Amino acid sequence: MERKMEENQGKDAEPGMEAGGEEALVGNVNKLTVSPPGYSGSPRKGHLVFDACFESGNLGRVDYISEFEFDLFIRPDTCNPRFRVWFNFTVENVRETQRVIFNVVNFSKTKSLYRDGMSPVVKSTSRPKWQRLPEKNVYYYRCPDHRRNYVMSFAFCFDLEDDVYQFAYCYPYTYSRLQHYLASLERRNLPYLRREQLGLSVQQRQLDLLTITNREHHNGGREKKLVFLTARVHPGESPASFVCQGVIDFLVSQHPVAQLLRDYVIFKIVPMLNPDGVYLGNYRCSLMGFDLNRHWQDPSPWAHPTLHAVKQLIVHMSQDPTVSLEFYIDVHAHSTMLNGFMYGNVFEDEERVQRQAVFPRLLCHNAHDFSFSSTSFNRDVVKAGTGRRFLGGLLDDTSYCYTLEVSFYSYMTPGTTVPVAYSEEAYMRLGTNVARTFLDYYKLNNIITANVPCHLQSSEVASPVDGDVDREKERSQHVIN
Repeated sequence: MERKMEENQGKDAEPGMEAGGEEALVGNVNKLTVSPPGYSGSPRKGHLVFDACFESGNLGRVDYISEFEFDLFIRPDTCNPRFRVWFNFTVENVRETQRVIFNVVNFSKTKSLYRDGMSPVVKSTSRPKWQRLPEKNVYYYRCPDHRRNYVMSFAFCFDLEDDVYQFAYCYPYTYSRLQHYLASLERRNLPYLRREQLGLSVQQRQLDLLTITNREHHNGGREKKLVFLTARVHPGESPASFVCQGVIDFLVSQHPVAQLLRDYVIFKIVPMLNPDGVYLGNYRCSLMGFDLNRHWQDPSPWAHPTLHAVKQLIVHMSQDPTVSLEFYIDVHAHSTMLNGFMYGNVFEDEERVQRQAVFPRLLCHNAHDFSFSSTSFNRDVVKAGTGRRFLGGLLDDTSYCYTLEVSFYSYMTPGTTVPVAYSEEAYMRLGTNVARTFLDYYKLNNIITANVPCHLQSSEVASPVDGDVDREKERSQHVIN
């Protein structure tokens, strides 16, 4: 078996890692041709070539088991061997009708949505749209050949010899994709959108900040409400970027609800808080191996520069008398639960507790995939360094800080028992529903009252699953009660 990959000789003693005298996995496979043991000469058709040396790629090693079976090893996050979840790699030099079984053998987490029917995503050069593999082709089990660690195996049949196939844990959303998207927004020259460079990452990638508001609307002399949203602090949680793009797309649109929100609210959005981790194909950590969502209390300007810049900005805005920072929402993806849901903070003041529940309740009525029953409020000690917990303690009692989670896999709608797998479009639709829920919230709190056209009395946006029924009265009564 020919191997071309970056390795070093260090040992990885992390429990659950396939160590046992093998080199630690510190680099991705690079055009690795996997041939049968003892074979010499030029690779034949069907001697698979694996590659993960591209943006957001991750595959650390491939073992030949048989002509039909291969063990795959996830490369751990850079500078942190604890996290091995995200994978993203290509396969080429396939033979038509070649059937294979790929075993991903070194996950660092045992709990997984693979137990509940989740499957990897795949695309190829002639079929560039990502799709999930059939659930019946995926198996998640304890494997005696790998010290009874959990293994995810999936069967696949290559059908086009000239195609390059790509497999991933979930739909990738790369740093470059974000940069192209933001550049396309800038080219539209929208008067209510401003893009700024808030800072640079350790590897000098751009930390973008978007401001969306109608600067010419003075709101009757009252202070404007401010909503701050961040995403991708955990780089492998790619669904967060689709949700974030859904928020942005709606807020910059000409939809009447978006126009009204821009008059009354300032939206500040950092769409990619950990650009180095995203680029490198990490799951949880930054380039230097830090889980940035545990360092909000005292971020270092050199070790956590993106987090440091965002925290400084939020602290500055919280002291600005011309605006009222009311919401901080940090968008994540969840690897063991279904639906969208939120985490909030615990307060001694019962009235503040009730007020904090209003936004998730409203969102539950707007988004059929959002679950209020899965939403919870806690003061977990291990979450003390998260944005939600830290800012919840820093900001005053008129501010609400949430973590918005969305499943890597699927959602259940009320009255059904069959999960619906998320698509890229469904993730973005959740973002749209988050954005439009702010109109319901501010109408309920009499912030947006004057001259609201009749057709805006409900913020419902027409979609295949969201009809045109006006449910505002029912929604408000439910929240108030």
